[in-house]
Amino acid sequence: MAEAIAFDIATELITKLSSRALSQVGLCWNLKHDIDDLKRTVRTIKAVLLDAEEKSVTDNLVKVWLEELKDVLYDADDLLDDFSTEALRKDLMGGNKLTKEVRLFFSSSNQFAYGLRMGRQIKATKARLTLIGSEANNFGFMVRDRPVETSFMTKKRPQTHSFVPKDKIIGRDDDKAALLKLMLEFESEDNVYIIPIVGFGGLGKTALAQFVYNDKMVHDHFELKMWVCVSDVFDVKIIVENIIKSATGQAPDQNLEMDQLQKQLREKIGGKKYLLVLDDIWNEEMEEWVSLKELLVGGVKGSRIIVTTRSWRVAKITSKCQPYVLKGLSDDDAWSLFKEIAFEQRYADSTNSAFVEIGKQILERCGGVPLVIRTIASTLSYKETEKEWRSFKDNELLRISQKEGKFLPTLKLSYDHLPSHLKHCFAYCRLYPKDYEIRVQTLVQLWIAQGFIKQLNQSQSLEEIGFGYFKDLVERSFFQEVKNNETWFTCKMHDLMHDLAESVAGIESSIVDSDKIASEVGEKCRHISINPSLIPLLKGNKLRTLLHFPNMRTEDLSEEIWDLIIANCRCLRVLKLNHLDIQKISPSIYKLKHLRYLDLSGNEVVEILPKSICKIQNLLVLKFDCCFRLQELPKKIEKLVNLTHPGCEGCNDLTHMPRGIGKLTSLETLSTFVVDKDGSHGGADLSELRLLNNLRGQLEIRNLGSVKNAKEKFKAANLREKQHLRSLVLEWYADNGDDDEKSLEDLQPHPNLKKLVINRWKGDAKFPSWLSLLTNLVHITIWGPSKFKHLPSFAQLPCLKQLRILYCTELESMDDNSPKGS
Repeated sequence: MAEAIAFDIATELITKLSSRALSQVGLCWNLKHDIDDLKRTVRTIKAVLLDAEEKSVTDNLVKVWLEELKDVLYDADDLLDDFSTEALRKDLMGGNKLTKEVRLFFSSSNQFAYGLRMGRQIKATKARLTLIGSEANNFGFMVRDRPVETSFMTKKRPQTHSFVPKDKIIGRDDDKAALLKLMLEFESEDNVYIIPIVGFGGLGKTALAQFVYNDKMVHDHFELKMWVCVSDVFDVKIIVENIIKSATGQAPDQNLEMDQLQKQLREKIGGKKYLLVLDDIWNEEMEEWVSLKELLVGGVKGSRIIVTTRSWRVAKITSKCQPYVLKGLSDDDAWSLFKEIAFEQRYADSTNSAFVEIGKQILERCGGVPLVIRTIASTLSYKETEKEWRSFKDNELLRISQKEGKFLPTLKLSYDHLPSHLKHCFAYCRLYPKDYEIRVQTLVQLWIAQGFIKQLNQSQSLEEIGFGYFKDLVERSFFQEVKNNETWFTCKMHDLMHDLAESVAGIESSIVDSDKIASEVGEKCRHISINPSLIPLLKGNKLRTLLHFPNMRTEDLSEEIWDLIIANCRCLRVLKLNHLDIQKISPSIYKLKHLRYLDLSGNEVVEILPKSICKIQNLLVLKFDCCFRLQELPKKIEKLVNLTHPGCEGCNDLTHMPRGIGKLTSLETLSTFVVDKDGSHGGADLSELRLLNNLRGQLEIRNLGSVKNAKEKFKAANLREKQHLRSLVLEWYADNGDDDEKSLEDLQPHPNLKKLVINRWKGDAKFPSWLSLLTNLVHITIWGPSKFKHLPSFAQLPCLKQLRILYCTELESMDDNSPKGS
């Protein structure tokens, strides 16, 4: 992955080197001259990176050169981020120019000293890059102007064919029967019906297609059968030539033009019921597919085309029908395949209880994937003793997918076909433990924090673009088990995909869960998941990600560990330390000035946050969900001008929201807004919600019954302009006289709302008039006690699926047109 990351970092650096931030931190002319030199060097190196990518596959020296380049580019990126952060700090400092300069001079980061320090770092970085640039000349790299995405694939899949012996297929009888039904019995409106088979590499899509292709009923049913392996290059002329060759047994004249070829093809398939298998399609461009499909529609009714692909997107553009999704083998079928290969020459051992026990433990690692089972079983077939099998299970098995397996190169083809921006995003997922249920929104936020998401279209938020990236990876089978539970999306990675992510991430990422691994983490490691107690063993100080997952064994986070993180991890973009019983957050945390993502959720005993957090001006995400004793957010929160996601869901002891939160107009989520009950905390009032119209997801407003001048304040909240909100929870809990009757009317949300919860509203028994306008509502919940006596008809809400009414003891009737059985 070094080449893709180096290319993207180089591109980003050139942009940053041209930004206004550099001119805002008072650099002297000589430093600006050095920066211009740095920019020229980066541009020169970037021009040859595509050629270096290709050479690195076969030349280990080039691979090492790329790793060194990536390392210095990361350091240069950190340096420029330091400049940008200093410029932002200077912008946010109040007062006129003279006042700012005086304050800066006497500040802890004196501008003169800062300039000297950064000057030395710029010169050192320039020298390193210059040296690396001069080494590039030794390799004779060529300047390439084509994008990374279209560079040739270094490991091409061998050409497939239509024949497979029957005894080679185990466990696919049900899949075969389902496909035969689609091929022989299903009546389609189209003459040529296209059936996509989808699944990641190694599941046996080609083998299943071969199994069906060679079936006697298929042979008797179709007048003409053809098999073409499409693979990497989707060239319509080449595909047509190969279809003709498969149909006739002879290759067409190489000198024929496309017009002559298409005539030959149409003459061959015209008026016939044919079967065509297009194996291993990668092309995702609709226009190219349509240009081929137009040449294939001449068959008579009942003709079929089977497409095998790893990509859901390919399946969608090739066919209107639901693709056939191939899954792993059942446990019994997997064991049958394993046993056949592993005990090929030693049948007696297949019934030996010791071998069977070890074999089934090994088989669990194979995930039902035939290619993996064959690879591992083949390796075991050469090991004849129980001791050798046990040694393989305990030692070699953990490494086989990275070093010895034949299946990883097969999976890596999928990775090689990814655009560079998706390569980063996929490789980053290596940090999650295996079989971990990944929250998609969190994953996207981590990608954003690392700078993997590129905003080419200002009308889309980074998070929307990130979800697009995720969808692209899902469609290419990199994730599975995608679920939507209405609050968030989750997904998982197959163990094999996790192995692939680990392989392509290389030394840059690591899961650190033992003393041995911690001591092996080197300077070039940038991203880790870790048991925090192992942090003292780390040598590197260039980390950009430090994650802790709740399922990792750990002790409480001590002050000593905090000090080590802050002293040694100054380049961090992501810090996630959940469920560690943290009692106090170090006030020195502000020194982590590169932080974009800080998540300390689940630390239940934290009561206050250090005000110094508001000095981390790059923060995009600040999460304290389920910190049940947390009483308030930082007072100067408006200083966090880049903040998009402050998370405080489940923080039931919050007494108020800080004043100034309404200035953070970039906020995309605000799960909870707490009204100051008696005004004693000097908290924000509802009017601070007025301009926060980018809010998404859920907004829960608490203590509405405590609001003074409710009509004015509720209107000022401007809920009807928050078109991206999907869930609104309105909670009273206190009574403030007669304002409640009018106040609910003045809390009108946007019609896009899907979920509405009204909790303990004690106003008059009259529903607000705007309820009938919320035609997208799916769920309504009304909690008592309340004065509701009559429920209106909900029939005008066509999307409504659930109506929940709890503890409304004064309720007397409900309109007959309301949903039944809700």
